[in-house]
Amino acid sequence: MKNNRRKFLKSTAVAVAGFYVVPRHVLGGPGFTAPSDRLQVAGIGIGGMGKNDVTGVHRSGKVDIVSLCDVDDTRASDVRKQFGKASYYRDFREMLEKEGDRIDAVTVSTPDHMHAVQAMMAMKMGKHVYVQKPLSHDIYEARMLTEAAEKYKVVTQMGNQGSSGDGVRKMVEWYQAGLIGEATKVYSWTNRPVWPQGIPWPEEPIAPPADLDWDLWLGTAPYKEYVGNLVPFNWRGWWDYGTGALGDMACHIMEPPFRVLELGYPKSAECSVGSVYVGEFQRGYFPDSCPPSSHITLRFDRPGKEDLEFHWMDGGIQPTRPEELEPNEQMGDGGNGVIIEGTEGKMMCSTYGINPQLLPTSKTKDINVPETLYRVPKGDRGHYDNWVEACIAGYGSDEFKKLSSPFSIAGPLTESVLMGNLAIRSYDYKDKKGEFPGRGIKLVWDGPEMKVTNFDPANQFVKREYRGNYSL
Repeated sequence: MKNNRRKFLKSTAVAVAGFYVVPRHVLGGPGFTAPSDRLQVAGIGIGGMGKNDVTGVHRSGKVDIVSLCDVDDTRASDVRKQFGKASYYRDFREMLEKEGDRIDAVTVSTPDHMHAVQAMMAMKMGKHVYVQKPLSHDIYEARMLTEAAEKYKVVTQMGNQGSSGDGVRKMVEWYQAGLIGEATKVYSWTNRPVWPQGIPWPEEPIAPPADLDWDLWLGTAPYKEYVGNLVPFNWRGWWDYGTGALGDMACHIMEPPFRVLELGYPKSAECSVGSVYVGEFQRGYFPDSCPPSSHITLRFDRPGKEDLEFHWMDGGIQPTRPEELEPNEQMGDGGNGVIIEGTEGKMMCSTYGINPQLLPTSKTKDINVPETLYRVPKGDRGHYDNWVEACIAGYGSDEFKKLSSPFSIAGPLTESVLMGNLAIRSYDYKDKKGEFPGRGIKLVWDGPEMKVTNFDPANQFVKREYRGNYSL
């Protein structure tokens, strides 16, 4: 995977030049797009971020939205009205089976626990896929999706739009120019969660809304009765469905240093977790729910170099403020950010790689490093177009090589993100004696084999068992 990442960086190092065959839409006159140059797209999950994804790819001007799918009719209503000619389904499997001949590509914008099975079915049918972050709920799923993208020769993109921005590319160029020397540590942080975590599952179930198919919403997850304050957003804090603060923000925040430093699989993970108290001096134990805060330390092996120490902090935890920052200068964007420490300096950015700066920030104005990497038109707003153009051009094309977050990059990134959750869940693992043997230990990770080698209980969280007839 690391080699694939290097190939991507090298393939985008030189701007595309030369003569091109005149496309048919030019021959057809201004505003004309040949039918063969249009992409027929279906959307799975079309409320919330799904609405942004469907309308985002449509704005390219080269996409027809031909079919829509959502388990919640109310959440789906806006997009259904906007694309009134598109067919509509509640079950993604029925949609793909019945509409497969009409569909070229699929957007997947559902809760985390459904990403993998939906994307995999589409890829097996030869459909290109755009999948919201995190790419998957489990490490195993991320690996399977990465391998499937190559096996089925489809165009893939994860929805971490900052990867199409100029910021991450500037940071790559600065680092390759030696502006901070050799990286030694990375600090990344977020103010998430902004939804309930570290809480018990509600005791009183209620009837699901009439316009929500609760069984289809549960999908791969174990069956539970419907409860309030879960759908459409707070599922993020429950392990059966979401991946917590890491799953929500790390694919945005960890991605710049991951790309800059060409990181592969981590070699180890350890964590500390914030406590929730119920009653006087009594810590609550809520294993179904993600913790209110955490600090993860990943270590990456780099041949010929010292290990890289990579910190993730959430729930309001932040690293020590760099001495190079002036008292009134903001660290990151306040609630979120990244600092890369090197042997000869430091650099910092905000969420999505926005506003990259050297530290002290006064150095930034004097940077004179040439642009060597491809820039996506419209930056992060062009993340959808980046995928659409590659889908139309096809797997292996020049446009394909310009993809910002294909699964060859997004998969290993997601695996590193989910290693943090593997550490958290091991921390809260209670054995038959009522003890917590995973606390205070470092998980040693065999990346190629997807296995923790020193604490076997952790491996149950690498791959889930699906409910019903769902499978990869």
